Amino acid sequence: MAYLTSATMAAALTAASAAIPNETPSILSTPVTPAAALAATADDQSTEISVLTYNVKGLPWPIAKGRAQALREIGEELALLRREGRQPDVVLIQEGFRDEIEDLVAASGYAHWARGPGRAERAAGPAPEDGKLFRPIRYLRSGEGWGKLTGAGLHVLSELPILDVRNAPYRYCAGFDCLANKGVMMVRLSLPGGPGEIDIVNTHMNSRKAAKVPTERSLQAHRLQTDELLDFIKANWTAERPLLVGGDFNVKNAPDRYGWRASARPYQVVSEFCSQAAAACEGQAPVEQPWLKSQDLQAFVSKGAIDVRPIRIDTLFGHDGLKARLSDHDGYLVRYRLSWSPTVLAAARNVGAVEVRPQLKNPGLRVSVKY
Repeated sequence: MAYLTSATMAAALTAASAAIPNETPSILSTPVTPAAALAATADDQSTEISVLTYNVKGLPWPIAKGRAQALREIGEELALLRREGRQPDVVLIQEGFRDEIEDLVAASGYAHWARGPGRAERAAGPAPEDGKLFRPIRYLRSGEGWGKLTGAGLHVLSELPILDVRNAPYRYCAGFDCLANKGVMMVRLSLPGGPGEIDIVNTHMNSRKAAKVPTERSLQAHRLQTDELLDFIKANWTAERPLLVGGDFNVKNAPDRYGWRASARPYQVVSEFCSQAAAACEGQAPVEQPWLKSQDLQAFVSKGAIDVRPIRIDTLFGHDGLKARLSDHDGYLVRYRLSWSPTVLAAARNVGAVEVRPQLKNPGLRVSVKY
């Protein structure tokens, strides 16, 4: 996140809060078999899905200036991609704090929209054991203990129907990041071609330098948030559905953040997978450890009858020499191929089938908004 200096933050946020809506090295130990090497059968079918993760820097004035117009322009750029038939199927937005996020959505043309944790939502369930060692307020001048002035700023736009939404704010934060109710959300989507459903997670984790607290403090908060992210996935995702994960992980040049609990991840980071020559992903940057060259990551896992693999990586909305970037982040776009055998899929659905009942007490549910 981008912030004002400590000397001017208090006055700036007091004015802004009224307008804010309430609401290590490579970790890969067991290489994933590349899609090209998978055994295929005559009746195999496949479809593709593209996911864009994009921190839009939707911070309120006076913390950031000109952002209302920039958000509208991002929506217009997404609309241009739509007219060209190149729009991402799913867009994961971070730092969408301003009301003008609605202008972005309306301009973009996406039929379905879900929000992440709001300003008043609080974490539920057991806290990580290591949280007992984390004092909740230590740096009052850096925003800790001021309360939540915004929601999480997380949004998902989708071409595909949104069937369910689940949210969880993070309990732990450090510095100025505590002013936002950062957390994680998961949407369940209906896949094109009718093979079933897919879960997609969107998150935004504690910054490092921008938090304006000692590095040890922000690292501790980030690790606790990683624990909460993994616990959230464990509680809300089951292996019969493929899972995609994206967001602003704030891990650039920070192996101590990226490597935390790496062996406990159920998912594989796309940039690690695509760094294998046999993976045959298009667009992977030819750099060493690309997963440490950006704050923004995507990841994937499939353990059921539907296999998912990344096949192409692209960057959107960067500086092209003609116009300036619309955010302080580029858009990170990954195209995935989902493959399945109808015979195997049907057999999997018949094993251990149970009656499905509506969950009427799900506090994270959001209605999909249509324009």
